[in-house]
Amino acid sequence: MDWRKMSAADLGRGIGAGDIDPMELCAAFLDAIAAHEYRDRIYARTTPHRALAEAEAARDRARAGQRLGPLDGVPISWKDLFDTAGVATEAGSALLAGRVPDRDAAVLDIATAQGLVCLGKTHMTELAFSGLGVNPMTATPPCILDPQAAPGGSSSGAAASVAHGLAAAGIGSDTGGSVRVPSVWNDLVGLKTTAGRLPLTGVVPLAPKFDTVGPLARTVEDVALLLAVLEGGTPADLRGASLAGARFLVLETVALDGVRDEPRAGFDHALDRFAAAGATLEWGRAPEVADAMALSGVLFATEAYGTWQAVIEAAPDKMYPEILKRFRGGRDHAGADYVAAWHALDRLRADWARRIAGYDAVLLPTCPILLPNVDRLLGDPDFFLSENLLTLRNTRIGNLMGAAVLTLPTGLPATGISLMGPPMFEERLLRLGAAAEVALA
Repeated sequence: MDWRKMSAADLGRGIGAGDIDPMELCAAFLDAIAAHEYRDRIYARTTPHRALAEAEAARDRARAGQRLGPLDGVPISWKDLFDTAGVATEAGSALLAGRVPDRDAAVLDIATAQGLVCLGKTHMTELAFSGLGVNPMTATPPCILDPQAAPGGSSSGAAASVAHGLAAAGIGSDTGGSVRVPSVWNDLVGLKTTAGRLPLTGVVPLAPKFDTVGPLARTVEDVALLLAVLEGGTPADLRGASLAGARFLVLETVALDGVRDEPRAGFDHALDRFAAAGATLEWGRAPEVADAMALSGVLFATEAYGTWQAVIEAAPDKMYPEILKRFRGGRDHAGADYVAAWHALDRLRADWARRIAGYDAVLLPTCPILLPNVDRLLGDPDFFLSENLLTLRNTRIGNLMGAAVLTLPTGLPATGISLMGPPMFEERLLRLGAAAEVALA
């Protein structure tokens, strides 16, 4: 049995049954990373001494019948913006080269206390500010479907580590789509959590009012277990999950505009399967979504530039010009405009909450395009800009509306369907996602 192709949950069950030794499991992943042709494009750095020590402790607990939870002893990767004590955390940026924190990020600390094994830190987009996953300043991870294509970002290495069998799951962050896009383009499940649900202490920020932490994994069950581990809580109960009687709103506003043929085919395929499983689909428009999207430039870019202005302007030549341009897009907005935009967004979120109150979830294509070629992106700034904006368009809706969002592979390569719900709606989405996963199988 190839442990590297198994779900995190199945690995955990194997440890619990005594069929898998956590030390051997950890060593198998570390050996696979060391031997992999794309090792240096996926991992910024590994943490073998830490991983083996954590695995040894997990083995001892398993032998004593004192496991900490269903994922105790399972090895995962962490995006290189989660602080790791004594190990460089550089957020994919030359601006932060040599930055070594003295303590773990809060979520890493919680996960370690729950028995997860830290394999290392994965590459990412510079300071997490692009959905394409292309980073010529450090490394661009390979997409599992095409190593010459963009892998999706900004949690690009997190997705690649799982898809290439170099981690049982990955932990990323999502400010405008950074968990969901790489999940889609690598045929994984990804969860954008509600802002504020998981602590951001020790997470290198981009736009803190929108930043969230979320898992990327092979299955909905894995994502549910990882969410519980990251907050030290109880996993969602997925038993008996069904789409029968579920009522979904298919969002027409913005989300379906100009969706390219393959993503639309994947989305339509998923809708057909949901309906066949007993779900009710209602198509509808939401003007507040379009109004919120019009505010996004003021909100995201202003906060991102405000967060990083001093560091960036001290050494702007250390940044890829297209990412630098994105940050500087926030420097010309007045403080009054930013405050007014937030007041407007709060009103629009209230309108949205009333509109979706009668539905189990809102459905939309996770990404309206397929993975573009890396060389073309790097050689054509206008193409980079247009594709990046399109890549993040649909995912950004969830961040603007303060939503919890689960993305699933549709069954057609590199296409995804998102289930979007109100804030703190993760458990309900995960139950729907478990049923959807069966319908799409």
